[in-house]
Amino acid sequence: MQTDDASSTAPDREIESLEEFDQVVARGTLAGFRVQSVDLTDRTSALLSTDTAEAVFLGCPMDPEAAAKARAGGALVFPPVPDLPFDPYRGTLYSPAELFEGLATVGYERTPDALSYAWFQRTKTDGDIFGSMLRAVHDDAVSDALDELLTGAPVVGVMGGHALERGTDGYAGAARLGRTLARAGLTVATGGGPGAMEAANLGAYAAPFTDPMLDEALELLAKAPSFSPSIGAWAEIAFTVRERWPDGGTSVGIPTWFYGHEPPNAFASHIAKYFANATREDGLLARSTAGVVFLPGAAGTVQEIFDNATPNYYESRGEPTPMVLVDRDHWTRRLPTWPLLEALAEGRSMKSRIALVDSVDEAPAALASLRG
Repeated sequence: MQTDDASSTAPDREIESLEEFDQVVARGTLAGFRVQSVDLTDRTSALLSTDTAEAVFLGCPMDPEAAAKARAGGALVFPPVPDLPFDPYRGTLYSPAELFEGLATVGYERTPDALSYAWFQRTKTDGDIFGSMLRAVHDDAVSDALDELLTGAPVVGVMGGHALERGTDGYAGAARLGRTLARAGLTVATGGGPGAMEAANLGAYAAPFTDPMLDEALELLAKAPSFSPSIGAWAEIAFTVRERWPDGGTSVGIPTWFYGHEPPNAFASHIAKYFANATREDGLLARSTAGVVFLPGAAGTVQEIFDNATPNYYESRGEPTPMVLVDRDHWTRRLPTWPLLEALAEGRSMKSRIALVDSVDEAPAALASLRG
């Protein structure tokens, strides 16, 4: 994954921090640059003396005189939107600390994550084009930040049900899977929620530590098995794990406010949270360039299997993406998805890129084999 340093964004003419802003100004011009959510109230002199032709300032606080000068110089200035619990123009992905800010002091209901969901609930059906625009701009900004982060990274998606509880064998297996994949140099990406998704992100977080760390973390987390009835208690113990073992491994979570009952997990280092679930689903699968592992799940996971299989069937992505389904009994008897997937693959190149395994511990080797 790329880091969020100036060298990764400046060539794209995007400025997402004061450091980048100062570097660009030092080169003599802001012409044509896009500045996203950078507080420029202390950069008035730079704005007054620098060319801003065809620049765009998205949600950047600045002195009125500086804003007027930028507009007169040919820039578009979109001011910050007041009274929003989220920043529609953000230039970077979310962190767990940002979404859960205030958890320990004011409770989950007053965190940015919960407030953003409440705003979405109030506005999603009110017919106000301004709200629709804000959601669309936000989601596009998140996609842009996600693309910047994952450029060149071998991403493996891990899909599975949100109902899988901490303290179960299935949860521990999903965590071991995430750890193994991360240690193999792959970037783990999940739907960013609880259950199997959290477990895989936890495993990636545990990758830099010795093996006993994950066992201890699993024991701690089992004290709050589910996000129901208390999201706060569920999240707080996750942050306890992070505080006991800081600086864990990186991974990506891609959740959505469409499912308000499904909070983001605290173990993904980078969180791309969307308002539009369809954008989130397609984006997660499309970015899983190194393959996808499907753990046992219900309707949502079945949908993801065929969402991923469709472009493989038509070979619209070029080389088909490897797909590994875990738990033979689940995918052949309980939810007989595998027979249909095999039938679709017959006679097509995707046939050599799908596998069904009995246990989660077999999945990494199966994925490595499919990737060649």
